[in-house]
Amino acid sequence: MANRARPTSRDVAREAGVSQATVSLVFGEKWHGRVSERVVGRVREAARALGYRPNLAARTLRTGRTKTVLLVVPALTNEYYARLYHGVARVAAEHGFGVVLYPSPSDGGPARDPFVSARATLDGVLASSMASEVLAAFEGDGIPLVMLDSDPANSRAAATVNLDVVDGIRQLAAHLLSLGHRRIAHIAAGLDSWTFAVRSRTLADALAGTGAELRTEYAELTMDAGRRAAERALRAPESRPTALLCDFDLLAVGALKAARQLGLRVPEDVSVTGFDDLTIAVAVAPELTTVRLPAEEAGERGMRTLASVLDGGRPGNPAPVPVSLVVRGSTAPPA
Repeated sequence: MANRARPTSRDVAREAGVSQATVSLVFGEKWHGRVSERVVGRVREAARALGYRPNLAARTLRTGRTKTVLLVVPALTNEYYARLYHGVARVAAEHGFGVVLYPSPSDGGPARDPFVSARATLDGVLASSMASEVLAAFEGDGIPLVMLDSDPANSRAAATVNLDVVDGIRQLAAHLLSLGHRRIAHIAAGLDSWTFAVRSRTLADALAGTGAELRTEYAELTMDAGRRAAERALRAPESRPTALLCDFDLLAVGALKAARQLGLRVPEDVSVTGFDDLTIAVAVAPELTTVRLPAEEAGERGMRTLASVLDGGRPGNPAPVPVSLVVRGSTAPPA
């Protein structure tokens, strides 16, 4: 049986009842103001029915655009980055872009260009929660870069889109202080990262002048590391903390385990808070008091900012994405 011929733009035009030029405008993303949305919908429906795919190589040669962006994240196993990707991909689709997801090296070293040439394959790069030095391979190609959850003073990025982690820490500190806690341990992420450095500084500033004692224990971003760090804090020979403020929900879950293993009740003997509001925050008992980070909204804003840069705009750094405190059963006044 002979292979069925691949449908062409001419076939799509015939099926949709429009000119071939109109099809080119639609798939070249140049239809705005020139073709009605009703006709665009008809062309795309005809393309889906026929199984038509535009010739991306030819379009790249013609327009100089690949309509592809790279999203670089620290890890693919973290639920936050999955939600971030969904936000990026949703807005990218609105602009006719595809998104390639790429994890940065786990050792924190420079990310390797996953392509023969990033400049020939990508229009732009979005990178979340990492130092821009990791992205030197892409910067060398002069590709527009938008950073997410990163240092806004970084001159290497065209723009930076951040969550309001400062306000998140302030809300957590105010919550614990309002409950009466004055001995607080910070279970801090032991990573060289702008977002975690900001959290440490903000917490110290928020507790300054309140009479509260602050102890810091560092941990990798795993449940077991959080458990070990919490055990060190709770077994300290000096006054035991009455609250553990954790940089990440998995660290907080580890802290819950540490308290249980030491015979302490949460929240009666020690309060525990997280950060991110991952699914696991409501899968434990007691459920975690935490800060909700709207990852999808951050992804959407990041992609809109990158699209603006690619269109020749200079969007600057938008206002931080608001976060919210979610109070659940893991916090209460100290005994």
